[in-house]
Amino acid sequence: MGRLFGTDGARGVANSELTCELALEIGRAAAYVLTKELNHKAKIIIGKDTRISSDMLESALTAGICSMGADAMLLGDIPTPAVAFLVREYNADAGIMISASHNPVEYNGIKIFNRDGFKLPDKIQDEIESIILDKSEPLPVIIGGELGNVTRCRSAVNDYVEHVRNTIDSGVGGIKVAIDCANGSASATAHQLFGKLDANCRFINCEPDGVNINKNCGSTHMEDLIEYVKEHRCQLGIAFDGDADRCLAVDENGNLVDGDHLLAIFAKHLKAKDKLVSNTLVGTVMSNMGLFEFARENKINLVATAVGDRYVLEEMLEHGYSVGGEQSGHIIFSDYATTGDGQLTAVQLLNIMKKERKPLSELAAVMTDYPQVLKNVKIADRTPFEEDKEIMQHIKAAEKQLGKNGRVLVRASGTEPLIRVMIEGKDINVIERLADQIANIIQIKRGVEI
Repeated sequence: MGRLFGTDGARGVANSELTCELALEIGRAAAYVLTKELNHKAKIIIGKDTRISSDMLESALTAGICSMGADAMLLGDIPTPAVAFLVREYNADAGIMISASHNPVEYNGIKIFNRDGFKLPDKIQDEIESIILDKSEPLPVIIGGELGNVTRCRSAVNDYVEHVRNTIDSGVGGIKVAIDCANGSASATAHQLFGKLDANCRFINCEPDGVNINKNCGSTHMEDLIEYVKEHRCQLGIAFDGDADRCLAVDENGNLVDGDHLLAIFAKHLKAKDKLVSNTLVGTVMSNMGLFEFARENKINLVATAVGDRYVLEEMLEHGYSVGGEQSGHIIFSDYATTGDGQLTAVQLLNIMKKERKPLSELAAVMTDYPQVLKNVKIADRTPFEEDKEIMQHIKAAEKQLGKNGRVLVRASGTEPLIRVMIEGKDINVIERLADQIANIIQIKRGVEI
């Protein structure tokens, strides 16, 4: 993980850690690095989510980009995967998304895509960081008519919606679905998209006011959607996060269907259609042990990468795999997208429900979860926890106790000042006790004072 860019771009508290000055510098350095070898005037597209700080950061980024002689095209409020798609569709030289995804409103972030719609490789991010932090290379001073222009794109939402709509060959036959837009980017696209699919839609949390993004709603707070599905007798519920690059579902009984279950549904469907490339599904080391068991039972290869959709995508691209993702709901369909796309995931799920004429509960039953406990410890000390002997002793003791009947995964978050403790096993009481023990020692040795 770099000094500015983590696993999912530059992220921090807006106007405190992620300041306008820093956004300006990122815009300048990114425009310079990504366009310095071009023989034409560069074009960079910018999208944003609905949080109050996004307009402020958009202005700073735009100023930085134009100061390097590149043109900026503003897409407005739009999902992250829309930026990744439209950078290719509009023949742009780079794309930038302003969003902190599932994080609370006080956070924001800057994620950069290259001209092919992929997140920047570490080498390019390091070069941008070096210019900003180390002043490794003087940036040119552009004046007069060589400065960049700013335009606003009015067709971005429609172009993205048409792309996602066209990934299936027909509507979904009036399936009754509740859709939670998290008061985020999906609020700008979901009505139009799902209206085109002939779905019987009920929308909740789709009235962003700048400060209510992800607030007790969306894929990180499923309680309201679960109650809504049960109360209104919907066939399923769909929840997005703030920038709509992830999707979680709720079945007709109000049971959560997470990313691992969605991956199992997609993999089984694609295999039946002989479209599961190399008979392989890509997950992560955080994927539930039940997904591995599902894969064995269905004679599907399951490749586990490091946590982060960029690592899932790298594995998929290297071998040409068709589907992969994370338990959190980042699902990648390489035939249609270069990043996780929550609304694309939802469309594919609805299409399977229609084609197979099965309720979501039956589709999701192809995989059985192992009990899993996840503890997040907010840390003040970012020194690698692996260097602390006492923490490692607790982790090794838990691993020894579980043996082959479970596993322990402790890792630092790539997007937040957290250490995540995940323990999985057959006995919920045992894994809860072990998770508490590890989380407590991390809190004592590395945590923020409570």
